[in-house]
Amino acid sequence: MLSPLQHHLSKYPKSTTKLLIFIASPSLTQQKYLSLPPDLYDPPFSPLSKPTQTKPKSKKPTQQTNPSHDPNKFPLKSDLPFDFRYSYSESNPSLEPIGYREPKRFSPFGPGRLDRIWTGTAAPVKLEVDTGRIEEERRLVIGDPLTEEEVVELVERYRHSDCARQINLGKGGVTHNMLDDIHNHWKRAEAVRIKCLGVPTIDMDNVCFHLEDKSGGKIIYCHINILILYRGRNYDPKNRPVIPVMLWRPYAPIYPRLVKNVTDGLTFEETKELRNRGLNSPALMKLTRNGVYVNVVERVREAFKFEEVVRLDCTYVGTSDCKKIGLKLRDLVPCIPILFKDEQIILWQGH
Repeated sequence: MLSPLQHHLSKYPKSTTKLLIFIASPSLTQQKYLSLPPDLYDPPFSPLSKPTQTKPKSKKPTQQTNPSHDPNKFPLKSDLPFDFRYSYSESNPSLEPIGYREPKRFSPFGPGRLDRIWTGTAAPVKLEVDTGRIEEERRLVIGDPLTEEEVVELVERYRHSDCARQINLGKGGVTHNMLDDIHNHWKRAEAVRIKCLGVPTIDMDNVCFHLEDKSGGKIIYCHINILILYRGRNYDPKNRPVIPVMLWRPYAPIYPRLVKNVTDGLTFEETKELRNRGLNSPALMKLTRNGVYVNVVERVREAFKFEEVVRLDCTYVGTSDCKKIGLKLRDLVPCIPILFKDEQIILWQGH
């Protein structure tokens, strides 16, 4: 048997049942609310549960950070004692460009994000650098020298190719943003593995110098193109230096031509004859793209003991990389590049 109320509600759709009960008699609703079968109610009019009282979240005590280390405060002020450049190992500060491909006001650090002025190639440090104080601070961070057992343990842990703490160093060399990556790895690891490829591998000593000088760490392992950079015994991730990140890669400025139409010390006919001889001579080496060039300098020096002109086959390497290779060989061998053609480098030993 249905009750009078249920018999009356059965004449209406289920979706309006709850609303009719509430309008008819609020007190009746409170009395008969739980006695009604649950199938009379549709989801839009289902009974609501009691509102849960949420406890106010306790505010965690905020850590007092150094204003200079606050990444959200601009302009950033960095105490690093060197000029900020896109690449440290592949640029020569003593060589002045003859032009720029973009206005100097376009700083790669972003507008108003750094307290240094961008000059087109670098953001020079403002204050005078106290080299003695800097060396003493780095000596304190490095701490006591590692023992042979500790070096062997670190090398065995980080030298393998499946190491998770690895940074790839390409044709850009030691870049500015790479310093930030190194310190990010040093938060959770004592050392970082650096794999070098491309043009910078011609001069690995230069790469090692800039890694130690710019990061403050120490190279404890160097095998061909694999490096292990140690952070130091007393390294504190909370007191890491402020490294403002470059938001984009700046355009390379315009420098004087590397190869002249007539080589210094030769006539036009002599220059042409050396170029033809170099193009027709067998290639000393064939370089691959993003390869390892650690033995190129020694091979060229040995070849100049018997030949006056040397050709390097750089097919598929790229025109820009060919010029960078020729520039490094000019300073390291030393020699004189006399031709870049069809990704072939012709080097002359000079008088």
